[in-house]
Amino acid sequence: MAWLADRRRRRARQRRNLSCSKRRPGGGWFHPHAAYGHGRLIALPRGFGNDVRGKQFSHSRLDRSGTGNYDGEQADLAKTLFIVASKSGTTLEPNCFKQYFFDRVAKAVGPESAGKQFIAITDPGSKMQKVAEDDGFRKIMFGKPEIGGRFSALSAFGLTAAAAMDLDVEKLLKSAESMVRSCKASNPAENPGTILGTILGVCHREGRDKLTIFTPPEFYDLGAWLEQLIAESTGKNGISIIPVDRESLNPADMYGDDRIFVNFTVKGAKIDEDTQADLADIVDAGHPMINIELSDNYSVAQEFFRWEFATAVAGAIMGINPFNQPDVESAKVEARKITEAYEQTGSLPPDEPFFTDDGISLFTTPEYAAEMTNAADEKSLAGFIESHLWNLGENDYFAILAYIEMDQEHEDVLQAIRGHVFEHYTVATCLGFGPRFLHSTGQAYKGGANNGVFLQITSDDAVDLPVPGQKYTFGIVKAAQARGDFQVLLDRGRRALRVHIAGDVRAGLDRLLDVVS
Repeated sequence: MAWLADRRRRRARQRRNLSCSKRRPGGGWFHPHAAYGHGRLIALPRGFGNDVRGKQFSHSRLDRSGTGNYDGEQADLAKTLFIVASKSGTTLEPNCFKQYFFDRVAKAVGPESAGKQFIAITDPGSKMQKVAEDDGFRKIMFGKPEIGGRFSALSAFGLTAAAAMDLDVEKLLKSAESMVRSCKASNPAENPGTILGTILGVCHREGRDKLTIFTPPEFYDLGAWLEQLIAESTGKNGISIIPVDRESLNPADMYGDDRIFVNFTVKGAKIDEDTQADLADIVDAGHPMINIELSDNYSVAQEFFRWEFATAVAGAIMGINPFNQPDVESAKVEARKITEAYEQTGSLPPDEPFFTDDGISLFTTPEYAAEMTNAADEKSLAGFIESHLWNLGENDYFAILAYIEMDQEHEDVLQAIRGHVFEHYTVATCLGFGPRFLHSTGQAYKGGANNGVFLQITSDDAVDLPVPGQKYTFGIVKAAQARGDFQVLLDRGRRALRVHIAGDVRAGLDRLLDVVS
């Protein structure tokens, strides 16, 4: 519970130190780039307002090979400051990115100078601290081991990202302090964190185990942070609250009684009449709706604390420990087995599909494949996808787990698939890009209630690059994580189908959309 403590002065000093660290020798400033990878900490910079994040910050994500998706691929490496964030230093994604970019920077500016363009955020005594010291990193920002990754928004991990974006960290923390004081109230009726957590916990007890999140354009990515906090904290021991982010707003009569809603707005921002009417209809239909107004970019710090506090309260009501994540490690173990096997043999373990047609292959357990075969009207891609979706029942949810490049074109098609499933089956729908969601909703998918139907989508990589110092490539790492994730889902008895697209990914997605629609 160290995240409850007030450390405003020390964090403000860290912000000033980071500002100095951004100055380049000889004049000018480094552009900050975060190698948070797709570990649990990547959601932190995404929680800040979009108008500042896009201008000041880029990051890597392991959704394709090569650089993984470096927003600043064309930037001058000699003018880029890299932030490597890992509490333990053992998380695969940020380690791969660190190796990749350190190797590139060393070639650009010389091995003796490369470390001056890297900052580490890690816990004291971690493997990452040793790596940073050995490689001569410019600075090491220390977190607190007692603070879990998803509760780190107001610790060194989140605040370093804020400082890198030139946000006023002291102002952020001052904003958070008002919520901290309110959450100290001993009267539950006067404590906003307790009120919110009680609503979440009691609604879960009444069968409302899906939290549907509506965010304004200014805070579009706030839902990604909430996904991680809620899912990873509450999804375990066979129970869960499933966060539903970026699902379109629909008529009230299409929602089941398994949902609770939260609607974020920005003070002074206009909301169109149709949206207002749809939201009012949801309330009139008897669904619980939480309305939260954000006054500006800095007020999001209050929500970081309120929701962290509320999640702990909800966990207590649900009878689970909100601070552990046992099923995140299970996927890591499977991925490590596969990458280690690749290091030894130079190839991935064999994986045979039960159906293949024109570049699209389907995978699952022999038992589930037989079940779908018996239920399918025809032995075709359309028949098997339909058979899989027929498993969706009342109070279930559907989740797309996409291990493909995360770009707007692909997301649009996947959102369309998601929309058709919602319209046909009227169940909550989720969309996550891997491997980011492994450290987020992945915990709830594996450790929570068995009421999800999963469609994992993988693809071949048109381009692949090696991870320096390793035999495996970025593409192999991604494939290992996808396979490990899928295997754990199957081991837990989840209804899961993997679709692998060979060749043109967009063409394969369009085929899936045609099938679903």
